[in-house]
Amino acid sequence: MLDTIPDEEEMRALVGKFLYDVWNRLRAFIDEKYEMDCLWEKGGKAWKYEYKYRRGGKTLCSLFARENCIGFMIIFGKDERLKFEADRDNYAKEIQKIYDEAPTYHDGKWMMFEPVDTSLFPDLIRLLRIKRKPNRRSFQ
Repeated sequence: MLDTIPDEEEMRALVGKFLYDVWNRLRAFIDEKYEMDCLWEKGGKAWKYEYKYRRGGKTLCSLFARENCIGFMIIFGKDERLKFEADRDNYAKEIQKIYDEAPTYHDGKWMMFEPVDTSLFPDLIRLLRIKRKPNRRSFQ
């Protein structure tokens, strides 16, 4: 847990104006479909901040921020990997490449995406759907 949560000004200065807009759009995209607990944490060695989406003790995904860069991480267990692999051809080549190159640990395959715009958002939301069904009624 962080002592102080970064405000809009700090985040904009950290990631840049354009990526801060991408960050907010990604958060809005996730918030529209999922009702989750959101936690700010330190981002570890590679990132300054982590913004984690959790519910019932399980993490849906995490957003990360560092200088001029944002990240989106999702971890797939065995069953989730099987679901993705059955449908992988329907994902962007960039998604497939990151999936293929992601390390697999005892608790799953750790995929880190570094979006530079909103073009991958539909695929990222589809990955989230594999992880957990949306729990907001506004979802179509």
